[in-house]
Amino acid sequence: MMSGVCGMKAEACEMKRPGKDAPIGVFDSGVGGISVLRKMISLMPNENYIYYGDSANAPYGDRSDEEVLSLTENVFDYLLSEGVKGIVVACNTATSVAVRRLRGRYPDLPIVGIEPAIKPAAKNHEGGRIVVMATSVTLRRPKFAHLMESFRQSAEIISMACPSIVDFVEKDKMNSQELMNYLTKKFAALGDRPADAVVLGCTHYPILLPKIQKYTPKHIRIVAQGEYVARSLHSKKAIPGHFC
Repeated sequence: MMSGVCGMKAEACEMKRPGKDAPIGVFDSGVGGISVLRKMISLMPNENYIYYGDSANAPYGDRSDEEVLSLTENVFDYLLSEGVKGIVVACNTATSVAVRRLRGRYPDLPIVGIEPAIKPAAKNHEGGRIVVMATSVTLRRPKFAHLMESFRQSAEIISMACPSIVDFVEKDKMNSQELMNYLTKKFAALGDRPADAVVLGCTHYPILLPKIQKYTPKHIRIVAQGEYVARSLHSKKAIPGHFC
């Protein structure tokens, strides 16, 4: 895993011509995207991967859109200089802010983004109450509003902004009382009616799955994104190459 950013712009990078055996770039604003990478490796073990975790600038969820876009562009420049054949943006915040712009900038580069797994949660819990945990940036973007509106008729969807969780993970405070107090306050705000499903709308959150489970009854399904992204990538062959 690499941390930090490459300051070169795309036109200044020495580009390598990617072939079918070239690596797939996987990028997140820290260690959270490893949860996506693991699922990708399990489904596509013969692929090569480069993981870039920008821990030096995490969390992205507290940054302005301009900062997130600039940081994401720098990471793309680095990954392209390494000759990747496609990039998986395993970061909800970067996907929401930057992916559309980057697809326009690199029309021939396969770019796979990520979004909170509301669709499978709503499908499996029709008429239920679904809580979506995500960063503030992800929740305030039009992309999330559109996604939420698309499934509003299927389930009651409640957004829960949890930007500080990324910081707890990146600073290795996962066993701290401060984290437990934070989660207690967040789940207490939901009131007495329990959720039917909890969507982990940030790739850092699955790392805290045992902690989050303490605040949810055993029957409540907790839905993470990594598995759905990996399956979609594998089934649709969104990035050319050997998918084995």
